[in-house]
Amino acid sequence: MSKGLLFSQMAPPADLREDFDDWYDSEHIPQRMAIPGFSHALRYRQDAEPWHLACYFLDDMAALDTPEYDDLKKNPPERTARILERVDGFTRYITDQISDTSPELASDATGTDHTLYVVAFSVPDEDRAEFDGWYEDEHVPLLMKVPGWLRVRRFLVRPGFAGHPWTHLALHEIANPAVLDAPERAAARDTPRRDALAAKPWFTSGRWVYEPFSISHSTSKGN
Repeated sequence: MSKGLLFSQMAPPADLREDFDDWYDSEHIPQRMAIPGFSHALRYRQDAEPWHLACYFLDDMAALDTPEYDDLKKNPPERTARILERVDGFTRYITDQISDTSPELASDATGTDHTLYVVAFSVPDEDRAEFDGWYEDEHVPLLMKVPGWLRVRRFLVRPGFAGHPWTHLALHEIANPAVLDAPERAAARDTPRRDALAAKPWFTSGRWVYEPFSISHSTSKGN
């Protein structure tokens, strides 16, 4: 079994938000949590657009190849199709987990108590080895020394996404947004190896700071 993440952002208009929240909590998430292999789902929000983020964590990516999931994708309920037609800023990425600073923890150990700092990169093939080496061998270890930096999980984006062509996502779980201003974090970003990568035109990344507000767990007997 391999772990992974479904990552989806969107911004429903103000007049749709009540229906949107009810749909997400009563239909959209429960339909997926009933499929073996899905672990849990976290919903997040931020002040900027796209204000809503849903992260579906999977303990077994084979769940995406099941008839149950295929039916959800090919035959969405009428309400799902109607709501998704009206949202803005929609993204959807299927990703495979490539590292976790806390593999001994349950996948939902940090739950709804901590801020999520998301960083996304579009890394060219010729730079991926150096990028991955820097992130794993230098950047993440330095960040984990920052007070309040709790966990880092990195994911590789599969082809067939909706949104900007990111290749890598990193979910940084931190105690609160103030952690981003810690001097230790500034030091983690001030190294020759990072500077060399930052000089490349693709290094400009997507960055979002989200606060969690709900969590749903698997209802499948297979988990």
